[in-house]
Amino acid sequence: MSTAKSVDVQIMGREFTVSCTDEERQGLMDAVAYLDKKMRDIRDSGKIVGVERIAIMAALNLSHEVLNTKAGDIDIGDYKRRISAMQNQIDDAIAEQNKLL
Repeated sequence: MSTAKSVDVQIMGREFTVSCTDEERQGLMDAVAYLDKKMRDIRDSGKIVGVERIAIMAALNLSHEVLNTKAGDIDIGDYKRRISAMQNQIDDAIAEQNKLL
């Protein structure tokens, strides 16, 4: 296993530095994309105002999803497809950005 490195990520336009190994990096990036989308969806609904409240609501929603997953109430295949689609979007965005460099 490799040593942890600092990785800069953005969630709702705010930058955070997180430590992870090379092996964990893809999982981290998937988690960042998923959380960012959840938080943006909550913000865009217009019902919750303030980043802290949005983060708490996203945490509650994600906790609910995890607990339902353990109870077997959700379709894991659907989540895998959604994560794969998000990964493809990230790869496309990075490819476009690399063209600019």
